[in-house]
Amino acid sequence: MTTDNAIRVLAGTLTLTGVVLSRVAHPNWILLSAFVGANLIQSAFTGFCPAEIVFRRLGFTRDAGAGSGGGCGSGCDCRPK
Repeated sequence: MTTDNAIRVLAGTLTLTGVVLSRVAHPNWILLSAFVGANLIQSAFTGFCPAEIVFRRLGFTRDAGAGSGGGCGSGCDCRPK
């Protein structure tokens, strides 16, 4: 699994967990979903993602096309520099 996929799984899981807990336990759990959304937005603009750092240290690969020369697998060089 790549870091991109792992981040999507983590973000989706935390978002759904926050929504469910806000309905079942306490309404303030919705703040978890808001935090995840805000972090996704800031990481899109800044390129800084704490989850990516953790996943890389755990041994996840950066992208699926790392060995093939292209980030998207189509032969282009579209990986982030």
